[in-house]
Amino acid sequence: MRGEIDEADLAPETSLIKKENQEPSATTTTTLLFTTLVAVSGSFVFGSAIGYSSPVQSDLTKDLNLSVAEYSIFGSILTIGAMIGAAMSGRIADLIGRRATMGFSEMFCILGWLAIYLSKVAVWLDVGRFLVGYGMGVLSFVIPVYIAEITPKELRGGFTTVHQLMICLGVSVTYLLGSFIGWRILALIGIIPCVVQMIGLFIVPESPRWLAKVGRWEEFEIALQRLRGESADTSYESSEIKDYTKRLTDLSEGSLVDLFQPRYAKSLFVGVGLMVLQQFGGVNGIAFYASSIFESAGFSSKIGMIAMVVVQIPMTTIGVLLMDKSGRRPLLLISATGTCIGCFLIGLSFSLQVVSLFSGETSYIALTGVLMYTGSFSLGMGGIPWVIMSEIFPIDIKGPAGSLVTVVSWIGSWIISFTFNFLMNWSPTGTFYVFATVCGVTVIFVAKLVPETKGRTLEEIQYSIGYVQL
Repeated sequence: MRGEIDEADLAPETSLIKKENQEPSATTTTTLLFTTLVAVSGSFVFGSAIGYSSPVQSDLTKDLNLSVAEYSIFGSILTIGAMIGAAMSGRIADLIGRRATMGFSEMFCILGWLAIYLSKVAVWLDVGRFLVGYGMGVLSFVIPVYIAEITPKELRGGFTTVHQLMICLGVSVTYLLGSFIGWRILALIGIIPCVVQMIGLFIVPESPRWLAKVGRWEEFEIALQRLRGESADTSYESSEIKDYTKRLTDLSEGSLVDLFQPRYAKSLFVGVGLMVLQQFGGVNGIAFYASSIFESAGFSSKIGMIAMVVVQIPMTTIGVLLMDKSGRRPLLLISATGTCIGCFLIGLSFSLQVVSLFSGETSYIALTGVLMYTGSFSLGMGGIPWVIMSEIFPIDIKGPAGSLVTVVSWIGSWIISFTFNFLMNWSPTGTFYVFATVCGVTVIFVAKLVPETKGRTLEEIQYSIGYVQL
């Protein structure tokens, strides 16, 4: 059982929180930009792994004489590895640091890509895919957490959302390259961003907040100064982080059981709730099976897939640019509303097919629905839940809490991916109306429960949602 202390003793002096005028304005330094770029190289690895299986399916199954079942295992085992990696990611990141954890995960990704490249039988394909998945699971937690911990509050949302943008780029680039080159060469190319990140990790600083958490105060000051610039005044930010961290030293290290204490209830409910609604809103069903959706609706799958890529990347970029201007909640509300309308339009197109109404227009209704869903999801629901996950948990339980939230996301991803074809066989119309309902619930959930975190330090966010009382 964890030690209990008076909540009032945990709060920093009110004057420290309120004196906004004492804070220097945030600047984007070369070190901060380079450090973020190194971190999101791992996000590109994430996207490359997701995008790999689709363009290579035909050549891979022919070269190794794989059955449909064998290829299905190859595709799905990535998610199993990711679940295991996600479950372990928080503890690893707390134990060895954020930077070392990213390097640790990339070793698994490199071994996995090499195993795929050298494979002559299905079992080695599966081993390689599992290893890449494990690395992905670790990266999916540690990258947004690391970026959130190194960036100033005025820039944190946009910088953290670059994680989602790079995932989109990884998927798109891999899909494009896979149309022109063989599956073995594509696996070798997958190693390049892994190596880029591993080299960069030797140069970039560790998370200052993690250094403070483990009591490495001198390194903490050096890392914070590097990130903010040699001439920047870091005294306010340094004092706030130190004060918050030192007050938490009276608490023992958080465990999974500790997450279910009343003080963490809102953070846990918001973090887990957003991930559940993100996944059960149908994103992986639409992403993994978009071509079959277009074909079922009577539209060209190739044109539809190209249109999805054209919409996805610009909308994700817009989300990055608006994150720290409009705030998280408005983008989430707009995004969830758009996904609800998109799913409704897809369901409507199948309904009209059943009753043979507007038969010539139903394919365009389906295309409009898929593109609206894809664009809306990319704007907010794709990246913001990961941003909020990295912001709302206090440092003493961020490891187990982040692991739990990330595992929930991967479990939801697997469930939707596995059941989508069965749902479509049951009723295409019903499937997308169910997804639309979930997206509608998401709008209500965000409006009622999700806090606005724009323009606040991580410590202020955690006070505001009831971790401690000011």
